[in-house]
Amino acid sequence: MSIEYLGLSSINGPLIALEGVQDAFYDEIVEFTVNQNEHKMGRIIELYGDKAVIQVFEGTENMSLKNTHTRLTGHPMEIGLSEEMLGRTFNGIGEPVDDLGPVLSETVRDVNGLPLNPVRREYPRNYIRTGVSAIDGLTTLIRGQKLPIFSGNGLPHDQLAAQIVKQASLGEDSEEEFAIVFAAMGVKHDVADFFRRTFEESGVSDHVAMFLNLANDPVVERLITPKVALTVAEYLAFEKNMHILVILTDMTSFAEAMREVSSSKGEIPSRKGFPGYLYSELATIYERAGIVEGVNGSVTQLPILTMPNDDITHPIPDLTGYITEGQIVLDRGLHGQSIYPPVSVLPSLSRLMKDGIGAGYTREDHQDLANQLFASYAKVGEARNLASVIGEDELSDLDKKYLEFGKEFEERYIGQGENENRTITETLDLGWELLSILPKSELDRVDTKILEKYARQAD
Repeated sequence: MSIEYLGLSSINGPLIALEGVQDAFYDEIVEFTVNQNEHKMGRIIELYGDKAVIQVFEGTENMSLKNTHTRLTGHPMEIGLSEEMLGRTFNGIGEPVDDLGPVLSETVRDVNGLPLNPVRREYPRNYIRTGVSAIDGLTTLIRGQKLPIFSGNGLPHDQLAAQIVKQASLGEDSEEEFAIVFAAMGVKHDVADFFRRTFEESGVSDHVAMFLNLANDPVVERLITPKVALTVAEYLAFEKNMHILVILTDMTSFAEAMREVSSSKGEIPSRKGFPGYLYSELATIYERAGIVEGVNGSVTQLPILTMPNDDITHPIPDLTGYITEGQIVLDRGLHGQSIYPPVSVLPSLSRLMKDGIGAGYTREDHQDLANQLFASYAKVGEARNLASVIGEDELSDLDKKYLEFGKEFEERYIGQGENENRTITETLDLGWELLSILPKSELDRVDTKILEKYARQAD
């Protein structure tokens, strides 16, 4: 039998304290009734003897020490799950906000998830095609991988996220089921409307489950949103055998919400004011990606974060880089040249790329081509630095070729339209076409047989 508590001990921002609590546990969900008619929800985040500190999801407006009744539910935060969640839009805690009524759930799961047994993990193989050459060709996204996008304020990461949702697939020949779970945290209303409108107009809404935590929604809700989204993804992947791509934007909003709540609790801050457990909190989210032995489905993560002041050493991108398997970095300089998407190729990498491309996956020349494009583009930087010192006219013919290659590479390979969906074959063929600008003697990262077979076609 649940016990109802009358009144509160104290209120501090989104946190309240309740004394005289019995048989409570960490992360337990609490229901509040304010003035006998308004209902709110919270969760226990700290316990001291018979005192509980509770986060209130909807905020503490209208709550006072005497007008609130509190009931402990006896269970952690849970969400009802069903395949019907695809094609629907929810708020940050999984409640439908699309006026289509409630979802008939098949089962209920704890949003905190269960640890994935490392022994049962399968090594990620196969790739997910995004239709974006800079990603598919050079930093390929592999099923079961976690590959973050490092962006900055004002850069088009929202447009890139929407384009990936519209275009992502398992490849041209795959007949396996594929779906997307999209979670936005702390986004403005116009950005949320942009995502909704884009998905509807492109006709992909039916295989997207969207979770929206808006900028004016409670900060505490922001901490739950990625966990709710990942719980849905795990259910669809591991119980319905679907391949799920999870896009989380913006993880910086999540981390800043954690800092705000930590400050309200009076915890000792660490780097930049973030709590010392920022790493473990990010890890509990990122590590919920992967492939389980004996299950056909997979969970792949593409978290997006905006780096404060474009600082890649900031705690959020810094810790994210430790946990994830590479990164895709957006560049303000390319954005200033009107190149979309402004992917900075050289600092970007996908650590699992080598095991999901090549013969049997993409095409036999993929790895050699990517290596050569990286090496050639690195020499473009050297040629540009030299030109800035001695002038372009004084460069050797070879350096001028590299300048020409760099310009074409940025405009035609990295740059593409927001609605341009390139197949992996088109991406690879374009790479060879651009390399044909350079003398064959410069293509020293490619196996001779591959070079003879593909470079000849580009001439």
